[in-house]
Amino acid sequence: MTVSDSATLDSNLLAERLFAELVDIVRNSVFACPSENWKEGSVFSAEDLEDVQQSCQGDSEAYRRLVERHQAQVGRILWRFSRDRHVHEELVQDVFVEAYLSLRDFQGKAPFAHWLARIATRVGYRYWKRTARQRKAERFSLEQWDLTAAQAPEQIDVSHAAELLYRLMAQLPPRDRLVLTLRYLDGCSVAETAQRTGWTKTMVKVQSLRARKRLKRLFHRMGIEST
Repeated sequence: MTVSDSATLDSNLLAERLFAELVDIVRNSVFACPSENWKEGSVFSAEDLEDVQQSCQGDSEAYRRLVERHQAQVGRILWRFSRDRHVHEELVQDVFVEAYLSLRDFQGKAPFAHWLARIATRVGYRYWKRTARQRKAERFSLEQWDLTAAQAPEQIDVSHAAELLYRLMAQLPPRDRLVLTLRYLDGCSVAETAQRTGWTKTMVKVQSLRARKRLKRLFHRMGIEST
C-alpha cells in the first residue's frame, strides 16, 4: 500500500466515523424523531377512524381534527426532505391534500398515522426526485466537513450536524438518500422502511446495501480530493 493509498484509507475511515457520529447526534436530538411518533401511532385510534368516516361523508370539521392531530408528526417527517421552511410548509400541505383525496382508500388495516407517514414519505421522495438535477450545483464544502471532523462529538452543534448531514446526503441519488434516511436517521426497521416506501423487505435490504456502497464511494472521492 502506498502512502497515498494509506492517506486515502485514513480519510475514508474518518469520514465514515464522522458520518456515524453525526447520525447519532442528530437521532438523539429534537431534529430527529419521526420514527418515535411512528411507533407511538402503532395503536389504532377510535377517534381517527370516526373522523375518517365522517370526513368521507363531507364533514370538514372531522378532517380538520385529523389534520390538527397529525400535523406535527407529518411536519417532522417532511423536515427530513426539506429544511427550507417555505418548501417544508408546502410539502406538509401537499400531504394532507393527497390524504384527503385518497381518504376513501384508507381501509383501517393499519393505524391512520402509518398511512399518513407513507403518504408523507411519498410526497417527500417525489420532491427529491424533482430537485435531483440541482444536486450537482450544490457544492458540498469539504472544508466544513474537515472542521467538523476535528471536533469532539460533544462539541459539535446539533443544528450544524443536521445541516451537514442533509447536505452530504443530497449528493446521493434520491433512492439511496431515502433508504439511508429511513434506516439510519429515522431508525426504521426493515419492515417499517418497507411500509413507509411500499417496497418489499428484500428490496429494502438490497437498496440499503447499494446505498451504503455509494456512500462509501462518496467518502472515497472526498478522501482523494482532500489529500
